[in-house]
Amino acid sequence: MLSREDNDRITRTGPEDPAGRLLRAYWQPAALVSEMPAERPVKAVRLMGEDLVLFKRGERDWGLVSRYCAHRGVDLAYGRLEDGGLRCLYHGWLYGKDGRCLEQPAEPPHSRFFEKVRISSYPCEERNGIVFAYMGGGDPPPFPAYDCFEAPEEYTFAFKGLWECNWLQGVEGGIDPSHVSFLHRFLDEDPRDVYGAQFAETVAGTGKSTAEIVGEMYRPDIEVEQAEHGLRVFAVRELDAQTRHLRVTNLLFPNAFVVPFGGDRVFCQWHVPIDDEHHYWYMIFYDFKDQTDKETLLRQRLQNVTLPDYRPTRNRDNNWGFDAAEQQSLTYTGMGLDINVHDQWAVESMGPIQDRTVERLGVSDRAVTANRRMLLKAIKAMEGGQPTPALPLDEAAAKELRGPLAIDTVAPADDWQEAWRKTEAERRARSPWAAGQEVR
Repeated sequence: MLSREDNDRITRTGPEDPAGRLLRAYWQPAALVSEMPAERPVKAVRLMGEDLVLFKRGERDWGLVSRYCAHRGVDLAYGRLEDGGLRCLYHGWLYGKDGRCLEQPAEPPHSRFFEKVRISSYPCEERNGIVFAYMGGGDPPPFPAYDCFEAPEEYTFAFKGLWECNWLQGVEGGIDPSHVSFLHRFLDEDPRDVYGAQFAETVAGTGKSTAEIVGEMYRPDIEVEQAEHGLRVFAVRELDAQTRHLRVTNLLFPNAFVVPFGGDRVFCQWHVPIDDEHHYWYMIFYDFKDQTDKETLLRQRLQNVTLPDYRPTRNRDNNWGFDAAEQQSLTYTGMGLDINVHDQWAVESMGPIQDRTVERLGVSDRAVTANRRMLLKAIKAMEGGQPTPALPLDEAAAKELRGPLAIDTVAPADDWQEAWRKTEAERRARSPWAAGQEVR
């Protein structure tokens, strides 16, 4: 359990909150490229309690500025895209992507008043379908050489979803490897053509699907190790005396994780605060073997959300679609075949901000406790002006942050620590885009 003070320190994300300052030191997803209207790419966004406007200036060129005009507080989300900036409808004040006021048409011709006006602005970069923003001080850090950023666009797919709870609940769900044995269990049939179909795939050499293995072997050995990117988490399940089923997942500090998605597929998922009681998860799915069928993937995901807010159709208002009959015969949760809904229920049902002062953690929660220690340590380091984890200071350091490796495989019992790296090296060697990459 945590003290009330520590729970606040690692969950609250306003500009002056400790966790808020920490998250702002890293690039954070601000919007999907696909949700920006082609005819007028301007959108109001809310990030970590700040109301902002994202707008596109040109090919892969984005601006992110305060939502409200410095003149009379008018909403710039309705502004006009003109002259490389965003023009207020009220009196025509024009703002550049750096937040500087460029024109004040109603002021006298000789006036230099506009030079004194500037609204908040944040640098943006587009990566594989997501616009990222840097909301910290000073120059932004370089992007790490993670697979989700290095994969060619045609081998990726990006999406998002709204969860009505604190961001940390989402992160902790993603790095908890034991919950899959229960929360995502299917009683009658494996999922097909839904988010979760990867659990139906047969794991080579076992004759069983991942869903069957994790359902039958619900007490994995969990090991957690420090890594350059944050944490590496191993869930090891005994198949027989000679072999182990192994899933390797990762924490990308401070608010993302990388998870094997079956076969040659992996996804990276960020949990980004809207405010302290709501957040978006953003995902970049990438395939080491095949180009992605973006149309099919998008259609599958859009079936489960309402636009424009990307709120799941199954939510607290309708009890996440809970069906008691289904719980008895089909799924462990009784909440449908989409495993994303299962995760959503788990973290939303804790309440807007989980009260960690009353929880009881066990050995199976090693990754969760390790992450909390890392967060508190990083916050203290930032307050003391010291480096924080997985934050590259230059391009050379960014290139050293690779992978991270995430895999679902079978390995020898006496050598699983090295066997999974060999499997990963073989996957990269046959990949059209990752061939030649060093395994780390």
